Amino acid sequence: MIELGLSRITQLLHNRPRPWKAIHVAGTNGKGSICAYISAMLHAGGVRTGRFTSPHLIDRWDCINVDEKHISRDLFNQVEREVLERDSTGKIGASEFELLTATAFEAFTKENVDVGVVEVGMGGRLDATNILEKPLVTVISKVGLDHQAFLGNTIEEIAKEKAGILKPGVPCIVDGTNPPVVLDVIKQVAKDVGAGKIHLAKNLPQIRKEMASSWRSFGLAMRTQQHQRNNIACAFETVKLTLPQLNLPELLTARDLVPAVMDARLPGRLQHLDISPLLDGQRQEILLDGAHNADSAEGLAVYVFNTYRLTGRGKNADKDGKVFIGIREKFLDGDPVTWVLAFTQGKDVSDILKNILRRGDRVFVTEFGPVDGMPWVKPMPAADIMQAVQSVDRHVEAVKAVQNPLDAISAASKAANGGPMIVAGSLYLVSNVLKLMRDVSNK
Repeated sequence: MIELGLSRITQLLHNRPRPWKAIHVAGTNGKGSICAYISAMLHAGGVRTGRFTSPHLIDRWDCINVDEKHISRDLFNQVEREVLERDSTGKIGASEFELLTATAFEAFTKENVDVGVVEVGMGGRLDATNILEKPLVTVISKVGLDHQAFLGNTIEEIAKEKAGILKPGVPCIVDGTNPPVVLDVIKQVAKDVGAGKIHLAKNLPQIRKEMASSWRSFGLAMRTQQHQRNNIACAFETVKLTLPQLNLPELLTARDLVPAVMDARLPGRLQHLDISPLLDGQRQEILLDGAHNADSAEGLAVYVFNTYRLTGRGKNADKDGKVFIGIREKFLDGDPVTWVLAFTQGKDVSDILKNILRRGDRVFVTEFGPVDGMPWVKPMPAADIMQAVQSVDRHVEAVKAVQNPLDAISAASKAANGGPMIVAGSLYLVSNVLKLMRDVSNK
């Protein structure tokens, strides 16, 4: 279950050494990508780097990385046993996420990391990761509406919870494309707690100029989505502030490390995947994305538009490569998109569906399986999703509810017939697909 608060994690880690320095990242969308970019750049600079993100995708330990590799199952089990014993002996009653956070932090210590890049689980102010007292830098990515039952019903309330990670004297990098109301809340919290300088990461032309040849050689950056470029900008500015605080043998700059972003990979984020092993050899590539709220769905929709829907791609893009949203409906003469969708129970999915679905699309809805270590997470019933899809009035060609994800993918693939196929709506559905792929490869 979800229990926000710092009392239990404080008891769990009381008097435990934490010699590594931290970078703390909060936000609604993009924080996982920012963590991946930061850790990739620091690792390229010779910094022994840990990274803790959530949720896990396949195994519970794959959310804890050291030097860009998952920690071993043996190490995870060893540290988790120690944490569980401490929780039991102290009668703390820590939640699953608090136990996982303590395990990650203890694993960083055992592995002698220099810097731990830590993603907030939910919110910020009362999240278990906020036990980090004096990080090197805090980061707040794009803020949007999500987890309203826990964080508040307005974007201002949610922004205040996210800004709860700000610390006295510690500088903060903020995605500068956030709405003004969000930026105002963050600045006010920074003033209230005496935080260090707020740096808005948004001036991409200036960042390109500053990175000079590194940016020109980094061709991928010019082809990424706008939100990905914003995340890269946040990571770049974070590393700029971090490097001077580390005792490095060589004089490195953030611009030296930018190419490392090319090696940062987040499974399930705009991931192209050949799923023919699941289909008895039938060729089918899918786009796998964990977009699970309205803002992330909009980013996915733009990518899908550019990649699959737009005739003569590029002609209708602005100088930063961002397609004008208003012309989407005029360029639908390509193949329709076939979707496989699942969502977490309790989500309001109407805005997500309105962002991604277009006339002629085919939709298959399903339910993800049990989530290891997170028994409180339940899938939305497929019948409820089907009803929501029909209610958005996007004139989809067909809607079918298939409870088992593999059966849904198989049915959708037959309908797609080699055309564009996208699996989205939940990182837990992404997890199911990646597990299925691993299982079939291990046979």
